[in-house]
Amino acid sequence: MPSIEIRDVEDQDLPGVLKVLADSGIDGGHSFTLEEARDHYARIRKWPNFRLLAAIVDGEVAGTYSLLIMDKLGKRGTPAGVVEDVAVLPSRQGQGIGRAMMEHARAECRRAGCYKLALSSNLKRTDAHRFYDSLGFERHGFSFLTEF
Repeated sequence: MPSIEIRDVEDQDLPGVLKVLADSGIDGGHSFTLEEARDHYARIRKWPNFRLLAAIVDGEVAGTYSLLIMDKLGKRGTPAGVVEDVAVLPSRQGQGIGRAMMEHARAECRRAGCYKLALSSNLKRTDAHRFYDSLGFERHGFSFLTEF
């Protein structure tokens, strides 16, 4: 397994993050330009408790995911974590990068006192489902959405 550093995305990482999102297919072909990504990332960096993270392997962005830790009134204010946009370069899949990112997300949620870490996955992404199953995520309830 390669040496994997997981850290918050820095501006110079954005080209690599865009490549991971595009090459993995996670963005459905709707990629930002680099300038758009910089503008958007500058806005979302201001959101409290939202992080865009990168898995760095051999000096390059090999994977990425987003983590939101939500404060709530329910559950006596116990926060909950949500993971989105988990992606690894196709050429780097199977090297433990996705596993390391999900272990990192779990550790961050534990540190924040979250009572759960949730994620959703498109019904068509059966390989991703097997991956999350292998990490001990439970299939729980239903996921609903309205597209705009």
